[in-house]
Amino acid sequence: MQAKFQALASEFTERSRRLWAATEAAALGHGGIALVERATGISRSTIVRGIRDLASGQRLRQGRARRPGGGRKQAVAKDSSLLTDLEHLVEPTTSGDPQSPLRWTSKSVRRLSAELAEGGHTASHRLVAKLLMDRGYSLQANRKTREGPQHPDRDAQFRYINELVRRHQKQGQPAISVDTKKKELVGDFKNPGREWRLKGSPEPVRVHDFIIPEQGKAIPYGVYDLKRNEGWVSVGIDHDTAAFAANAIRRWWKIMGSPRYRKAVSLLITADAGGSNGPRVRLWKWELQRFANRTGLSVTICHFPPGTSKWNKIEHRLFSYITTNWRGKPLVSLAAIVSLIGSTTTKAGLRVRTEIDPTRYPKGAVVTDQQMARIDLDHHQFHGDWNYTIHPKQGRKNRSVI
Repeated sequence: MQAKFQALASEFTERSRRLWAATEAAALGHGGIALVERATGISRSTIVRGIRDLASGQRLRQGRARRPGGGRKQAVAKDSSLLTDLEHLVEPTTSGDPQSPLRWTSKSVRRLSAELAEGGHTASHRLVAKLLMDRGYSLQANRKTREGPQHPDRDAQFRYINELVRRHQKQGQPAISVDTKKKELVGDFKNPGREWRLKGSPEPVRVHDFIIPEQGKAIPYGVYDLKRNEGWVSVGIDHDTAAFAANAIRRWWKIMGSPRYRKAVSLLITADAGGSNGPRVRLWKWELQRFANRTGLSVTICHFPPGTSKWNKIEHRLFSYITTNWRGKPLVSLAAIVSLIGSTTTKAGLRVRTEIDPTRYPKGAVVTDQQMARIDLDHHQFHGDWNYTIHPKQGRKNRSVI
């Protein structure tokens, strides 16, 4: 009987299964109900109900498994306010209830179930999950899409930057994108991502991300050549200051820039509107004046509008590939960081050079009004707060290039 039931089980409806079990029990006679129950697992009450159905001779309409109105009533049918109260818990702000008990807590289905129980409802966490999915809810993470208030001249600034970059490149003058990459803890810490290893042998790392004082942090500052698809990264060990940023540009120019742009008379720098290279940072402009004096280059700086840092070319043409190259690898030492950055390449031909900058850059350096007055700076007619040129002190013959 057990084998017979297993062969037919997938074909049974709820009613046909009950009637089949009742027929088998009746055929066995005395003790048949117990035997069928043990062989099939169908409960005694179900078999007895099937026997009553056979005796009554009732027939259902074709295509139905139950009589109209039969079966367990849905929870929302028995509790008309269940769905409304559940939505108030899940979306307290849209439902106009800022004092909801779950406004500032995790909205797990078990917590929602408990809150519903306190409100007089009966709903298991499985029922809560089903109700949410039926209403179009799903588990979702945050998405970074808001860039803050959009400046009215945002698009115009993008067009202005693009036009200056094209003009510089057409004239054979260098144009670079600069920024500081995220600071990284140096040591055997977990690094997001995965890499191929023998099964069951992940590389062990520390449980907690507490800085190791003797190893500190690495501060990568990058310079990306917009035309040649080449990058330079200075890995600092102290503070991300304007002096550190300017020194990274100096090192790039000495090692990579000047050998490739021997006839250059100007340099265009595109940068974010914040951090060590922000347009309001006095030290940034002072250090660039020193750079211009030393190289003889007129340096034009164009800042991206506030809230648009991810549009900076260096983010997705250099930094993203560095992150991909070292994913899943603990940054155990400065030497390892330099090696991983320097080995970053792409099919498009990206090449990266890097070095450790051991210089100490103290915070709080003050540039006086007298020093600011000595900076040979021209504000552009369009948004001079974002776009300006610093000329070398030995002459301004290169003004016409910009």
